[in-house]
Amino acid sequence: MYKVLIIDDEEPLREAIKILGDWEGLEVEEVWEATDGVVGLDLLAKHHPDLVMLDMKMPELNGVEFLRIVERDYPELLTIVISGYNDFEFTRQAIHSKVVDYLLKPINRQDLNQALRKAINVLEAKRQSHSELITRNIAFNMSLPKLKEKIYLSIIERSFKQQNNLAFLPLIGADREDNRFGALVLKLLNMQVVRDKRFNRDSELLYFAVANVINEVAMDDTICFSFSDPRKDGEIIAVFTMRGGYPEDLAFRADFLMRKVGQMLSELFGIVSVAGIGQVYEQVSKLADSYEEARAAIYGFDLLKLKGANAFASKEKTGHSEVLSFTNRMTAIRNALESANINQAKIILSELTQKIREADYFAIGEAERAIREMIVLFNDMAIDLGAASDQLLAIGSRSSFANVGLSADFTTLGEYEQMLERTLEFYGDQIRQAMASNRPFNIEDIKAYIDQHYFEDIKISMFTDKYYLSREYLMKLFKQQFGFGIHEYMQKVRMDKACMLLDDSALKIQEISEMLGYKDKNYFSKAFRNYYGESPTEYRNGRAGDKK
Repeated sequence: MYKVLIIDDEEPLREAIKILGDWEGLEVEEVWEATDGVVGLDLLAKHHPDLVMLDMKMPELNGVEFLRIVERDYPELLTIVISGYNDFEFTRQAIHSKVVDYLLKPINRQDLNQALRKAINVLEAKRQSHSELITRNIAFNMSLPKLKEKIYLSIIERSFKQQNNLAFLPLIGADREDNRFGALVLKLLNMQVVRDKRFNRDSELLYFAVANVINEVAMDDTICFSFSDPRKDGEIIAVFTMRGGYPEDLAFRADFLMRKVGQMLSELFGIVSVAGIGQVYEQVSKLADSYEEARAAIYGFDLLKLKGANAFASKEKTGHSEVLSFTNRMTAIRNALESANINQAKIILSELTQKIREADYFAIGEAERAIREMIVLFNDMAIDLGAASDQLLAIGSRSSFANVGLSADFTTLGEYEQMLERTLEFYGDQIRQAMASNRPFNIEDIKAYIDQHYFEDIKISMFTDKYYLSREYLMKLFKQQFGFGIHEYMQKVRMDKACMLLDDSALKIQEISEMLGYKDKNYFSKAFRNYYGESPTEYRNGRAGDKK
């Protein structure tokens, strides 16, 4: 028999729990009540309950503070927390603490008893298990969801030895001969946007909310258990268990489940995802095959078909779709970035991405492979040019994008191209800063460049990008050194050169104009008049008269 303590400052909620709970069926013999966390701690010390249910919002001592004390003083105590979707700070503590389940207000009979059953299952497993393996696992996994997650992951990774772990099978329904098992994989395409706008930039809270929604998407004879994939950012694994049915019926129900999950997450949180589902199998050990089928369907989905809405992948498309590779163009990209010519680098990138638009098929898996290749090659290039490795992106990590103000989200081909361009700009900045810090700056270099390239379209941004200096500082420094602004000096060099060229009567005004970088003779003549007070022709004629 078990003992339960309810801690809530609202009497109606405590009464509702007492009325709705299937205490007899759960073998609960005593239920105590506390009006706040302080009273709850006193009852906890006095009666030593097996399970505590507490509201996260309470006077005196709230749920967050209570859980921290429980973690310190009662590490084996099971807890169920009660709160709302928007209580981000409270929910975060519940996630980090060893809670069995999380109940949303208002509480209904089904959710309440399902959470209580989870807790009782853990208690029963603890009492009935004597093997060292089970004792160790339950000690480290006081919450049943975490324990189930480890079991499912070991099955998916093909490391689960069924004969050595028979005591775990009832926890995942694998002891029933009529149960069937399958895997659903969900790739969150706009994870960073949803996390930042809806979940206080807390990825763990987002995963927790998504998993809870999926778990609640129950159908007749079908239950779900979901969790974030610890090996892959932005992916959710959902294991579904179905009872009975023919293969065709199971496949139909699985497909319906996949679409229902996508629709609910879209409606509740605005999540855009690609979902893939594997075959339904009789043996729980086949979950590894089902998972691999689901994930292959996602990464084989055609990126060209993404339109910013939920997509459902099938296993029909196969084949290789490599249409984007940076390897052959890295020399040209490096030359452009090394010269601080980001626009030229963008032109090279656009030539590469144009191949995607011209292709018949471009898989999501291929798109992510190209991102990884880009980061590997760009990291090597940036480090070679002096950038600090700890300031660069990490391969396969969404969080590293967020840490530098970038987004790894893409729900359309256009957004994918924008992500590649933003990544290119990021590395361009890193390389420019590194080269600027390693390259000694001398204002004489700018003057010398103008003296040698006066006929080109020289922009001040060329120097600010190259030396990583502000426009204002550079212009002020140049004038202090030479007595002219940069634009004034470029004009002076051109006009001095114009006078020299006009002394050569064999040269036409149009030819001189082009030699000085003016494409229009009239524009050159106007600039010359503004500078000297006379036209080029008048200047030439005057010089000819002086010689006579």
